Amino acid sequence: PLQSLQAKLASKSSGASHRRPRETGIVSSWVKKVFSHYAKMPVTRDAFRIVEKCSERYFKQLSNDLEAYANHAGRRTVEMADLEVLLRRQGLVTDTVPVQVLIEHHLPLEYRKLLIPVAVSGNKVIPCQ
Repeated sequence: PLQSLQAKLASKSSGASHRRPRETGIVSSWVKKVFSHYAKMPVTRDAFRIVEKCSERYFKQLSNDLEAYANHAGRRTVEMADLEVLLRRQGLVTDTVPVQVLIEHHLPLEYRKLLIPVAVSGNKVIPCQ
């Protein structure tokens, strides 16, 4: 009886190993959409593959830097301050160009509403902080 129970347990656990692991990384359709928006011209497949690899490395480096900033501050969560430090070190944010200017310049309105606090009627601020 013990051997048949072990055989049943082994057969159940082997079913989960057939799943394919999820691909991690940036979705290539998103990279293509963003790049073609800014390039404003057709892009060959070879050039797109290089852009995709560069984007992957860039975002991997960004996430590693953000993780290092959060770890240095003794936190396990990346906060807005970490992102501001990263953008400042890259030269995108300065004393004259704050993060809000970058958000307004590069993101569509629905994302701006999520990131920049706005006062609405009833003396409320959206999004809540």
